[in-house]
Amino acid sequence: MTMGHHQQQNLLQIATPIVSNVKPPPGTEPPPLPTGKLGKTPTIAAPPTTKSTANDEEVKKEALHTQIETIDKRGKALFKAKNFMDAASAFTEALDAIDAYLAESKSTTAAASLNRQIITLTNNRSAMYEKASMPDLALHDCDDILSRDVTHSKARLRRLRILEARYDYTEALVEVCALQLRFMQENRDKLRMGQQVPNPPVPQSKIEELMGKLIPDEVEKQLNIMKNQNKEDRKLPSSYTIKQLLKSFTGYNAWMANAARGGPLDKFTSELNELGNDIPNDDLERLAKRTTLLSRRGRRNVYEQKFEDAKNDFEAAYKCLNINYDAIKDLLEDDEHARLLEWVGMVRHLRYDLDGALTCYERCCDLEPINAELLVKRAGVKMDGGNHEEAMTLFETALGLDPDAVDALLHRANLRMLQMKPIEAKADLERCLELRPNHILARLRLAAVLMGTEDLDGAKACLDKAEAIDDASSEVHSYRGEMYFAQGELKEAREEFDRAIECDATNPTPYLNSALAIMNTPPMLGTMPDINGAIELLEKAIEADPQFQAAYVNLGQLKLSMATDLTSAKKVISLYDQGLEYCRTAEELKDICSMRLLTIAQVDAASALKMESLNMQ
Repeated sequence: MTMGHHQQQNLLQIATPIVSNVKPPPGTEPPPLPTGKLGKTPTIAAPPTTKSTANDEEVKKEALHTQIETIDKRGKALFKAKNFMDAASAFTEALDAIDAYLAESKSTTAAASLNRQIITLTNNRSAMYEKASMPDLALHDCDDILSRDVTHSKARLRRLRILEARYDYTEALVEVCALQLRFMQENRDKLRMGQQVPNPPVPQSKIEELMGKLIPDEVEKQLNIMKNQNKEDRKLPSSYTIKQLLKSFTGYNAWMANAARGGPLDKFTSELNELGNDIPNDDLERLAKRTTLLSRRGRRNVYEQKFEDAKNDFEAAYKCLNINYDAIKDLLEDDEHARLLEWVGMVRHLRYDLDGALTCYERCCDLEPINAELLVKRAGVKMDGGNHEEAMTLFETALGLDPDAVDALLHRANLRMLQMKPIEAKADLERCLELRPNHILARLRLAAVLMGTEDLDGAKACLDKAEAIDDASSEVHSYRGEMYFAQGELKEAREEFDRAIECDATNPTPYLNSALAIMNTPPMLGTMPDINGAIELLEKAIEADPQFQAAYVNLGQLKLSMATDLTSAKKVISLYDQGLEYCRTAEELKDICSMRLLTIAQVDAASALKMESLNMQ
């Protein structure tokens, strides 16, 4: 759109006069030359040195002012004529004149007195460069301006436009944050008192727009880091998470009973020591024996909740088996081969080695093709990999083998919830409870579905029945607390979350929920929310489960709000880096990457503004 004359005029700042027309004070004019007879040239009395120097300085400043005023008018006329590069040259000429004056000036204050004039002329030239599609030159001038005045909003807005046009969204985000921080700094008293403030120089939507462009690439970068990571180095989830997953299968009690009957850990360790580690690859009998002992010790470790040791035993057993897979598997007793494959599949799934888990589960399914539970576990891997259609096919196959397969109904309900199909999920869970009325997890999942559909009476009835089955269940009290939270009954919610923690201090969820309840509870008049209490709860949530991504996000936000200096703010970035190490999916990465990018931009913006803290209190 063609810019109107008035709009063009406003683009350029008016160069502030350096001095007005100043006349020398009375008594300081140079004396007239004396007249006399020819002959010896009369000696001229020199005026006082200080006054003469001051006069010379004033004259030079007045001349500079006149020169700049003339050049400035020419530059603006060239701008109006859309001769942008010629206009830029005019402003350069004015800046060169100032440089020449400063090089000769003996005044110690000359540079400081001309600083605002230099900024104005440089800003005008930068605007011309931007108009002339010379972004590098425009950015260079913006940087010069900001080195003199970090609060110069026009230079920052120009930098923002140019950086965004060059797809440098990271630096553009820093400029948006700097503009917002400066706006909040200027209006902090009004903001604190809830008074009306002018519109900010950039809307909040600009941050959201830039973040939307940055996050996909950042998530992709982190996913590539994960893919290149040694899968064996990936950490297991928390013990609580593993126990909840194991208990979601009807075979859990049978597994534990079988492991208990196998004998103590010392027994297996002693037999393995007797067998030795250096077994020749052709000694198949001893290799088969070692495979069996490692597999059984792994199951005993699961029974004793030593999950890391269990993982190591299962992987060692599988490695031993693969020394000569076809020969050794035929020497394993009963279903030892199938159970080893199943458990290796389980620990690999827990480490999010989805391909490795599928390989083991599929081999196991070849051995036991009518085992519905194995199909459910394969479906779980497909779900975590985002292959929902394949997962659904496996659930349907399992239910085709056994229409009353409780595991298939329970886990298919989870898939239905992911697919936003609450009616179908509710039907699966109700059928599951018809078959096993005391299935606490099914009742809790049904309560969650009912809460999601705002059937709070139905959810309460489900929770009452679950509590009647096990009133010491941490999950029951955690779910009930969530129901109270949804109803806005925050005091009752916190009481239930506290009860959940008392029942099982390793359950991370009630710590997070209790912290959220604190932050959502309106403080009493004259008091502030118990932010330190919320921070302590979130730290305990991460201690209980280092993979609890929601806890990192909320903890980072609270700590950033409490940071009294930029060093403390930078520690929040380190917290997000810690959280990234435990992410497993793009969905988990998204929230932490988002908060990390924004925090880095805010810290960089505050540094650029020479602020000591992000805290506006």
